[in-house]
Amino acid sequence: MTNTKEYSGLELRSLVKKSGELEVSLTRIMQPELRPNRVLVRLEAAPINPSDLGLLFGAADMSSAKVSEDANGPVLTAQIPERVMRSMGGRLDMSLPVGNEGAGVVVAAGSSEAAQSLLGKTVAILGGAMYAQYRVIGAHECLVLPDGTTAAQGASAFVNPLTALGMVETMRREGHKALVHTAAASNLGQMLNRICIQDQVTLVNIVRKQEQVDLLKAAGAKYVCNTSAPTFLKELTDVLEKTGATIAFDATGGGKLAGQILSCMEAALNRSAKVYSRYGSPTHKQVYIYGGLDTSPTEFNRAFGMSWGIGGFLLSPLLEKIGTEATLALKQRVAAEITTTFASHYAKEVSLDEALQLSEIDVYNKRVTGEKYLINPWKGMGL
Repeated sequence: MTNTKEYSGLELRSLVKKSGELEVSLTRIMQPELRPNRVLVRLEAAPINPSDLGLLFGAADMSSAKVSEDANGPVLTAQIPERVMRSMGGRLDMSLPVGNEGAGVVVAAGSSEAAQSLLGKTVAILGGAMYAQYRVIGAHECLVLPDGTTAAQGASAFVNPLTALGMVETMRREGHKALVHTAAASNLGQMLNRICIQDQVTLVNIVRKQEQVDLLKAAGAKYVCNTSAPTFLKELTDVLEKTGATIAFDATGGGKLAGQILSCMEAALNRSAKVYSRYGSPTHKQVYIYGGLDTSPTEFNRAFGMSWGIGGFLLSPLLEKIGTEATLALKQRVAAEITTTFASHYAKEVSLDEALQLSEIDVYNKRVTGEKYLINPWKGMGL
């Protein structure tokens, strides 16, 4: 084993107490000795993704949040409404590390050849506990970034890029010829747009503001529909008829949008129907919900026949389904195009301390397009 006793660092942890209180704080962690195939990464950048916020803040009422201080820095507390405590049952009184992905430099390595070859390399990693100054992980789990790539550029190398590639992969595997994506001006949406242009895949983008339409059009998007336009449903139906898109990936989750997409798909298909059927079009229409930007109930008006499906979409099960070889190919593509196709943009870089300040939480917890935050665990520490 390799001795890492000289390394200790702060790690952000989230705790839901049985008393109904959320506590988010910083804990100093001593690093374990490294087994032969493990490496120690000094994390320099980790994005705050929507998928991180559920673990970070749970079901807490953030309007009740307060911040105090302890020896390690800020301590955030907030009350959790009694009616939602049941959903927190699996994590009560467990202090959980947060952060799905990140990037940094390998500063120590186990004795194996694979681990030793990573010393000094800038790598992207996935696996939780990334809102920390150090992370021990398997050498085979590290994605080596091209020379000259910064940790900030590689911090979002997994969740958004692989999800976007997974959407195209799912479209192909399920026999659809074009796809629809909502919240399409997000970092993920812009990546998906670049992928589809490069791979010649027809993409229908759905956004909610005219400036987001302009952004995507300037980036080469051919089809962009604006939910705030009074003619949105007609425009979407027209585009679906033209493209033949019958699969959608919805980041909003709540509200009427997923049902509206299915209804517009049905209307578009019926425009060319030769025979009337009281069961609707026999063509299968699918919407996958992969986000929860809208936390209201999901609403459907059953105006889309009987050949349809609603399901959840998660990255991990997809990667397991396609297998190790296909997953590796996707990761290698991401690494090769990390500053082009898969480039991410951040509204602000914050330290671990700053990530627990109410003024910053008020911004990044809204999950607004264009307000993605990046945590730099060493910001302000002269490193």
